[in-house]
Amino acid sequence: MYQEPAPSVRHLRVHEEHGHTVLEFHGEIDILAALEIVPCLDAVTTGPEPRIVIDLRPVEFFDCSGLRLLYRARQRVLDRGGQLHLVCTHDLTLRVLKMTGLARLLPPSASLDEALSRPEATSGSW
Repeated sequence: MYQEPAPSVRHLRVHEEHGHTVLEFHGEIDILAALEIVPCLDAVTTGPEPRIVIDLRPVEFFDCSGLRLLYRARQRVLDRGGQLHLVCTHDLTLRVLKMTGLARLLPPSASLDEALSRPEATSGSW
């Protein structure tokens, strides 16, 4: 059953791309932004086998609240048999992803096209 994507909000733009729902995070992803994003993230990961791409390229700041969003998205998508891909090119954010081990579980792509060409979401162990 197809569900319309959640509406875009200040820190998030939602759009469809090649059968995937793309969540494009914007600006500073902190606790306030996360509170705004969670309902949208949950809406697009509710159905069976969601196909999601999270694009962090427009992000200027990314703290532990952003990491929690990524872990939440990953868990919800994998629990529903879906696919989750990540796009990230910002050096500091990439460093945080690597230091926390999230880059192993959700390998970042450098572009949306690269992410969409990956066959499956990563389901590595914690």
